[in-house]
Amino acid sequence: MSKLNVDIQHASTAQNLPTDEQLAEWATSAHRNDTSDQAEVTVRIVDEAESADLNESYRGKSGPTNVLSFPFEAPPGVPIDLLGDLVICAGVVEREAREQQKNPTAHWAHMVIHGMLHLQGFDHIDPREAEVMEQLETQLVTNFGFQAPYPDEEAETHS
Repeated sequence: MSKLNVDIQHASTAQNLPTDEQLAEWATSAHRNDTSDQAEVTVRIVDEAESADLNESYRGKSGPTNVLSFPFEAPPGVPIDLLGDLVICAGVVEREAREQQKNPTAHWAHMVIHGMLHLQGFDHIDPREAEVMEQLETQLVTNFGFQAPYPDEEAETHS
């Protein structure tokens, strides 16, 4: 089984953030084992200004967003297993949790897992791919004892 090194960067003044251990545990849970012995990801917790700048620069969208995923692709012949970077906006995650009446810790777990899956090629643009990604997210989030992140998934798992 491969090991995931999780580098946590704090660039936010937000309070009541998950611990570095929680962030690493959630990221590790979403790491789909590949052929390498060791992989690395950076999780950067930011404030809304940095999130908005990155969202505008890389996605052409204004305002902050919950999580941005920046996959790393090594040049051919360079044996580096760096998954990439996750940039998570503390303010947006906390606001979304309140607005959606979700447990804040559960929402943080979901954002880390969601971002990690994006780094590994999962996407939700095509409806079939979205279904696969959402089912995997639901499985991983509920493995931590949290409610399913998507209301329709929760109804399906309890019926």
